[in-house]
Amino acid sequence: MSLMNIANVDLNLLKTFEALHDESSASRAALRLGVTQSAISAALRRLRNLYGDQLFVRTGRGLAPTLRANQLKPVISEALDKCRQSLAMVDPHVSHYQGRSVIVGLSDDFEIAHGRRLIEEVAQRAPGLRLIFRQTHSQIVGQALMERNLDLAITAGGFAQRLLSRQVLGEGDYACLVDPASLTEGQHTLSLEAFVAREHVLVSSGGFIGITDEGLAGLGLSRRVCASTTHFAALPFLLKGSQAVATIPAHAARAIASLSGLEVLPCPLALPHYPIELGWRTPTQMDPAMVKVREAIVATFT
Repeated sequence: MSLMNIANVDLNLLKTFEALHDESSASRAALRLGVTQSAISAALRRLRNLYGDQLFVRTGRGLAPTLRANQLKPVISEALDKCRQSLAMVDPHVSHYQGRSVIVGLSDDFEIAHGRRLIEEVAQRAPGLRLIFRQTHSQIVGQALMERNLDLAITAGGFAQRLLSRQVLGEGDYACLVDPASLTEGQHTLSLEAFVAREHVLVSSGGFIGITDEGLAGLGLSRRVCASTTHFAALPFLLKGSQAVATIPAHAARAIASLSGLEVLPCPLALPHYPIELGWRTPTQMDPAMVKVREAIVATFT
């Protein structure tokens, strides 16, 4: 590919690239940008010629980015974000949030407990701005932020990279979740002996060992984990009609119980509290949209 002058490049093509990468579909990209699908196809041909690469290849599930497209995505998105920031400096209140999305990474315990209120807080501060909730956890969140797969993230740590900023939102603790039918009348606690005797459902990103097992091991005890899941939202279906117990963050236990009819019990095992943190790429901290969503997150967790 020969060297080219940016003066000869239609910068609107970058918006098409971003939409195609985010939506993985020409038809959805067209809807997002308010143009026809044929216009997207024409723009994609020009993008392929511009970068000397296929960029997006058709699969059974839509359009998949090539290696070159994935390499280009963070650079192009950062450039477009700078343009959006410049427009927001002119009118920081409403106009330029319309149609803009911010990707918030979090595990579904935070999404279940705080997602609805966060949507409402953002709607008050930045009307028209849309949230995308995307699953993450502390082991992968730093890389996901640096690779621009996330804009902001809420986790129990994981923001150690030099170019990431973080803010402590609060402190978390644990509670137990059970089917009330598995309790005797008037029972509102589990003894440690009864806790260990029950089957356990673990929520974990991998494996069958969790912080509860570490706490029990310190007492010379162990439990039997009958199943492990990556999603807190599955617990009502896994616990109902059983004697099993799940030991999970207390905020998630309360939120799930309020909608499912499960019972929240104090954890009979002393488990350490953990920090709840908000993280973001430091260079984006002056972006008005990011500022508004960060403010909304802080208000949600206060």
